[in-house]
Amino acid sequence: MSGHPQDRRTIRSFVRRTGRMTPSQERAISELWPQFGIEYRAASLDLKTLFGRSANTVLEIGFGNGDTLVQTAADHPEINYIGLEVHEPGVGHCLIKARDSGISNLRIIVQDAMDVLRDQIDDGTLARINLYFPDPWPKKRHQKRRIINPPFLELAAKSVFPGGALYVATDWENYAEHIDQVMSDSAEFELVERCRHSGDQPLDRYTTKFETRGLKKGHHIWDWHFDRVDRLSG
Repeated sequence: MSGHPQDRRTIRSFVRRTGRMTPSQERAISELWPQFGIEYRAASLDLKTLFGRSANTVLEIGFGNGDTLVQTAADHPEINYIGLEVHEPGVGHCLIKARDSGISNLRIIVQDAMDVLRDQIDDGTLARINLYFPDPWPKKRHQKRRIINPPFLELAAKSVFPGGALYVATDWENYAEHIDQVMSDSAEFELVERCRHSGDQPLDRYTTKFETRGLKKGHHIWDWHFDRVDRLSG
């Protein structure tokens, strides 16, 4: 990777968590980044060239340690996946998992999602965006940092083709209320399905590390599936 992630500007929508890199994670970033990594630049990505084929592409924002992202990519080799994460140990862990799984349909970017959606994703090129358990910013004075907001939805709608999907999950009730409100005001997306559950009804996804933590705290889980509105047809 060119430039250490800590040298980049402060992330707006989630915490830059520090963590100790294991030797294997450091080695993975050094050795595997050329295979799986995408450098952030303010220039459009050529997805066909990047993956060596034309296929539906899914963007996952904040993949954590990458376990579920790699599992999903391995189970759906017909789909291209791009994962975004700013936590370096998580990136290293994901790279190890990707190598060990033998997958070729995953690429990783270390950058804020707003930058990537604005600068690197062309209009109407994504089939789906996954946003699982983003930082809830529970304190009222911090809630302006929540990624689910009108500017994000505008960029997400630009990036997803008509009929494409946005999947969201959280374990914070206050954030769930916020998501319901912001999404109900959106003209860009329409609700397809919403469920509140105890970890047993995730919508088209695997259980994540953050979800498991929330369940241990006694939290419920909220899942949403939204589709991008096709303005031409209604």
